[in-house]
Amino acid sequence: MFRTLSIVVIAALAHSVAFAGEHIPDAVLKTGARLIPNFSENNVKPAPVAGLFEIKIGPQLVYMSADGRYIIQGDVIDITGGENVSETARKQSRIEAVNGLGEDSMIVFAPQEVSSTITVFTDITCPYCVKLHREVGDLNQAGVKVRYLAYPRAGVPSSVYDQMVSVWCATDPLTAMTDAKFGKAIEPKSCDNTVKEHFEMGRAIGVKGTPTIVLEDGTIIGGYVPFKQLIGRARAAHGES
Repeated sequence: MFRTLSIVVIAALAHSVAFAGEHIPDAVLKTGARLIPNFSENNVKPAPVAGLFEIKIGPQLVYMSADGRYIIQGDVIDITGGENVSETARKQSRIEAVNGLGEDSMIVFAPQEVSSTITVFTDITCPYCVKLHREVGDLNQAGVKVRYLAYPRAGVPSSVYDQMVSVWCATDPLTAMTDAKFGKAIEPKSCDNTVKEHFEMGRAIGVKGTPTIVLEDGTIIGGYVPFKQLIGRARAAHGES
């Protein structure tokens, strides 16, 4: 729908925030309502660059000119400090979207005392997902809660999707997850489930493969990370030193 453009800010953004506290122009609201599904004024705010407005679209964002004529996809960089302002905003939107799925829709391996949390888009047929799953005990022992979201790489529908539905619908989903990843047969089941919703959320935030790990600050890690490194990154994202 949108032509992809990138923008790099070559001036100090701290001197550019001219629209803070200003109302959202009618042109922005009208264009947003016309082009963006489920558009809401609550998802619009002044961007860090004068004359642009940031619009959240689920876990993603775009920028729009005040006259509603131009939509820009890309990153805003504050060169005074090197911060990718857009990615900072995306991270916040990303973790809000993931948490919005609700922990009761996830398969959660939790320690008695939680010091940090990771959320993992997983596929039961993915070798590196299996490798990570073998280390869940080590992660739990270090206080890291592991929350699984379903991401059948073959898509929806598929045989893997059906198997993951069976995992989510199992009487004991934690055991079913472990059995399925370790190649044991699980009982085929169906029920009201969130596997498709998880898959669609994964696509929305840019999941390309599994495992994809989302840290508490919204940072995405694409691929397997050894548990010792992952513990450190999980703690840092939680705010621990």
